[in-house]
Formats: sequence, structure tokens, C-alpha cells
Amino acid sequence: MEAAAAERGPAAAGGGVAPLRPRAAAVPERLQRREAERQREAERRRQEKAAQAVQEEQSGFFAAAFSRERAAIEALLGPGAGQAEAALEEAAARLQGLQKLLTDSVRFLAPYEVRQAQEALSRLQGALTAKRQQLQPKKRFAFRARRKEAESAPPPAPAGQPLAESAPPPLLAEGEGSGPPLCGFSRAEAQTLELGPSELLQRDVLLADLSDCRVLLRGNPNTLRVRDCRGCTVLCGPVSTSVLVDGCSDCLLVLACQQLRTHRTRDTGIYLQVTSRAMVEDCSDVRFAPYTWSYPGIEGDYESSGLDRGRNNWNLVDDFDWLARDEPSPNWSVIPEQERITQWD
Repeated sequence: MEAAAAERGPAAAGGGVAPLRPRAAAVPERLQRREAERQREAERRRQEKAAQAVQEEQSGFFAAAFSRERAAIEALLGPGAGQAEAALEEAAARLQGLQKLLTDSVRFLAPYEVRQAQEALSRLQGALTAKRQQLQPKKRFAFRARRKEAESAPPPAPAGQPLAESAPPPLLAEGEGSGPPLCGFSRAEAQTLELGPSELLQRDVLLADLSDCRVLLRGNPNTLRVRDCRGCTVLCGPVSTSVLVDGCSDCLLVLACQQLRTHRTRDTGIYLQVTSRAMVEDCSDVRFAPYTWSYPGIEGDYESSGLDRGRNNWNLVDDFDWLARDEPSPNWSVIPEQERITQWD
């Protein structure tokens, strides 16, 4: 009997030790928790795989559609297509549709895919502009500059007298349109420079090598390039397609456009309305806020530009030097609401 009691354990032999049954029951409980965790992890991986498959499918659809439409536009603008106005209008309409396709697809595209598509759009826009110039050459325009009142200067030139011929514009950067700019300013310092609706309508504008200038562009340009400007304030009406900012510092830029690309720029505030996602590259301390400029006639300029005023992605910025998705880029930020400029006059 003692041997039988010993086999049943201390509790059966009359000892005070608790029976082994609860401990034995704890083992299956741990196994159940582990199995539940394993199933949750397997489900998470399955969902991630499904999401990746959907994203790859969407990306593949975009690439095919974009390539097909780009080829159609290139055919309309190619040397064998002639210069008929109808072909150019069809190319312009298709180009606008291609921009909308990119705008609607940026949420699932990789940053490099967005950049490649935007550069392709810029090249097509440049080719369209050049073709339009061949078909309907534009007159050359001359512009007047007005010095700041606080600065002593010689008497202004009589109304209508052009300024001296400026130096040729700098070479185009990668991704810019191939046609020469039709209007703009370069190599000016501490001046107020202005262009109006008739001078800007659907033309390419270049602002280059300006220092401490205030530039007012009241109207609807086709494209805008701001290159190597320092300490300038640039206020621009709705731009039909793209804006390129390159090599600028200590500036305030007020821009409305379909796409914005910013390169090699620092210590600059950008008040923006943009229908796609803005891009920054090799930049530091670039700050963003919503577009806040208004002037008489801006409603008509928005209408001719084709921009959707109800769509503004001013705070959706892709930094190609910062690819971490779980941490914000240190190269750009949002201007606090209490620090934003609302009156520009």
C-alpha cells in the first residue's frame, strides 16, 4: 500500500503538497496561446501578401496605361505627324488625361515611378510647346522693371521702352521642356518685376539668377521655372502644368500648379496649391503652407489653367532623399498656421 501511495504522489500519501493536475492543465493553455499567436501572424502575412499583390497589379496597370498613352502623344507630336492644329489639340487633351492618371495613381506608386512619370510628362509638355511655336510663332515681348521706392535709382524709362537685352537663359536642367522660355526675367537685383495676363497666357516663364527681387506674375502661364534665385518673393497665378524650383535659397514662393519639383533648394517657404504630390530632392529646410494669394482676375486664370481648385495636396510631399515610410523627412516641414502669411500686398 505504501508503494501504491508513493506512485500516486505525495498528496495521495497524505502529504500537504498540491496535486499535479493544475500544472498539467497549464501546458495545453500555453500551447493554445502560442497557436493563436501563430495564426494571427500567419493572417497578418497573408494580408500583407495580398496587399502587395494588389499594389503590384495596380502599378502594372498604371505602367501599361501610361506607356500606351505616352506613345500616342509622341505619335501626334512626331516629325511625321505634321503641324495641324487639331493634332496639337488632341495631344494637349491626352497630355492632360495622362497627368490626371498620374495624379490618381500616386498613392500606390513607388517614389521613383512617380519621378519617372513626371519627367516624361515634362518632356511631352516641352515637345508640345515647341510644336505650337512652330505652328504659330509668338511675338517677342519686352518687359519693364520697377526699382523699390526706398532705393535711389535713375528716372524710369518712358512707358513702353524695353530694357536692355539680357544675357541668354541658362541651359535646361534634366526633365525641363525643350522649347525656349517665351518670357521672364534674369540677372536682376532688388527690383519689383511684373507680368500681366496678356503677357503670361499659356506661355513658358523663366526666372533666373534674381537676388532680393519681388516678382508678381498675375496670369496663367503654361510652365514656370525658378532657377538660382536668392532672397526673392515670387507670387504666381495658376500654372497649367509644372513648376520647377532649382538652386534657390531664402525665398518665398506662392505657386498653384499641377506638379511641383524642387531641387537643390534651402531655407525657402512655399505656399502651394498642387493637384499631384510635390517632390523635393537635395533640399533642406523647405516649408509648405496652402496657397493664399489672390488678385483681380484670378478666377478667370484658374478657369483657363484647368486646375481643380477643390483639390490641393500642398502637404503631401515626396522627398527622394528620405525613403523611410515610418519617419517624417527632416528636409521639409509644414509652416505653423499662426505663422502663415495671408496678405501679400
